[in-house]
Amino acid sequence: MGYVYLSIAIVAEVIATSALKSSEEFTRLWPSVIVVVGYAVAFYFLSLVLKTIPVGIAYAIWAGLGIVLIALIGAVVFKQIPDLPAIIGMGLIVAGLVVINVFSNMVAH
Repeated sequence: MGYVYLSIAIVAEVIATSALKSSEEFTRLWPSVIVVVGYAVAFYFLSLVLKTIPVGIAYAIWAGLGIVLIALIGAVVFKQIPDLPAIIGMGLIVAGLVVINVFSNMVAH
């Protein structure tokens, strides 16, 4: 269940972060509500994750996938297209996540 909870935490955080831009510095009600609820859900599920997955691994996966997903949403929704160095950097992040999950003995399976 750790990875299911981690997936929920990541999706909630990505939704909250995406709504943060639309909240216009918390001056718009509904995007602001989505931000607060999204982060609350994200941190609640992250706390559940830490029962079965080491904190360093959980956070690396959460942050790494969050970066890539937010960049994709930024490109599609906000037309913020990453340049080549950004794409290469995100590719390296994904490669690092693969190395952690495939080769690390810390990862709970």
